[in-house]
Amino acid sequence: MSLAEMNLYGIGLGFISFLIIGLFHPLVIRGEYYFGQKMCWFFFLLGLVTTLLSLFIQNIFVSVCLGIIGFSSFWSVKEVVEQKQRVLDGRFPKNPNRTYD
Repeated sequence: MSLAEMNLYGIGLGFISFLIIGLFHPLVIRGEYYFGQKMCWFFFLLGLVTTLLSLFIQNIFVSVCLGIIGFSSFWSVKEVVEQKQRVLDGRFPKNPNRTYD
């Protein structure tokens, strides 16, 4: 079987998923540090927009990538809330310009 006959979508989507998840991890940490819980709204809206866009895109690869971004964004809403607790527990630095309750 030659490379031209192989279906590379699975490998490509796996790699894209890996990159997206790897990108969202520092976005959650830095977003919570600089903007606090307001980041929940950003991630929710990003998830809503990209998930809805994925429904209308005809290219299956792009549609799946948008779906992955969308659901990673929804998961990030939960992670921002948990990140605040990790900061309060001392596992991540506090932003000295913000008060934590």
